[in-house]
Amino acid sequence: MSPINQRRLEIFKSNRRGYWSFWIFLAMFIVSLFAEFIANDKPIVFSHQGELYFPLVTTVTEIELGGVLETEADFHDPYVIDLIESNGWLIWPPLRFSYSTIDYTYNITPSPPDSTHWLGTDNQGTDVFAKLLYGFRLSVLFGLSLTLISSVIGVTVGALQGYFGGLVDLIGQRLVEIQSGLPILFVLIILASIVEPNVFWLLGILALFSWMALVGVVRAEFLRARNFEFVRAAKGLGVSNFTILRRHVLPNAMVATLTYLPFILNGSITSLTALDFLGFGLPIDSPSLGRLLSQAKANLQAPWLGLFVFLTLAMLLTLLIFIGEAVRDALDPRRAIAKSDRSSSDAMTSIQTA
Repeated sequence: MSPINQRRLEIFKSNRRGYWSFWIFLAMFIVSLFAEFIANDKPIVFSHQGELYFPLVTTVTEIELGGVLETEADFHDPYVIDLIESNGWLIWPPLRFSYSTIDYTYNITPSPPDSTHWLGTDNQGTDVFAKLLYGFRLSVLFGLSLTLISSVIGVTVGALQGYFGGLVDLIGQRLVEIQSGLPILFVLIILASIVEPNVFWLLGILALFSWMALVGVVRAEFLRARNFEFVRAAKGLGVSNFTILRRHVLPNAMVATLTYLPFILNGSITSLTALDFLGFGLPIDSPSLGRLLSQAKANLQAPWLGLFVFLTLAMLLTLLIFIGEAVRDALDPRRAIAKSDRSSSDAMTSIQTA
């Protein structure tokens, strides 16, 4: 690792709030990636007549277990469980409900937390913890995908404007200003209401506007970096513009760009949650934090719904803000130079003392 990157890592670690927020967020995200093994209405693995089955990977029909139906086995049916246990064994996830599993044993929904449903159920009788777990994963994966797409578009547009300048910059800035002046939320609602949205369609709609946050930063960095001596020397040697952009200018501009990524991720998750809350987001059968928040609003007699989804969203967004602040400090060249000067001063003091 180069000395400058080593100093940046040390500055990032010195921000204890951001450093521990990163590890907490990473742990939560990794746990959510294995949601099927934590909350599911299917066994993780079971043995029947000496043969192992993995229902999370392959479909198991009831007739394969000695039943009469050729449809997929319902593992909440006592008859199916008796068929398995009479000729084998099974291992369940810690929570035997997925985000869409309806528990028909409850007469009143939403139901409060108990030993069966750790965080209670919503007004449809589905488990709140499972919805939060799957919804957390979906929100983060959606936010990461949107952040990646937005970064590629924003960096590309800003790089072209800043590097070439002139007419390219003029036209690009006017187009960005026009698009920035649009009422984004209303446009998103109109577009989302025209077609039935899915994950990819919604990702494309939000990507139309989320990239603009990076254009100004990248453009300014490229305007500054294109006047560096080594860039002018590369032009004089006949190096292609693409090579100069990729090898000489982009690495300098990426430092400022990276500081924005946690905040763009935060905004992406917030946008998805807001659209789901308003009913213009993901399909109704998706594990959505925004839709669960909408259910909490409609069921004020069940305060645990609003409390748990609010705590999940508040923790997720707060962790990302703290991480963004730590990344911003670590990539701040003034902080890196100051830390380097202090290290050199301490070393000289030690030598003089010795």
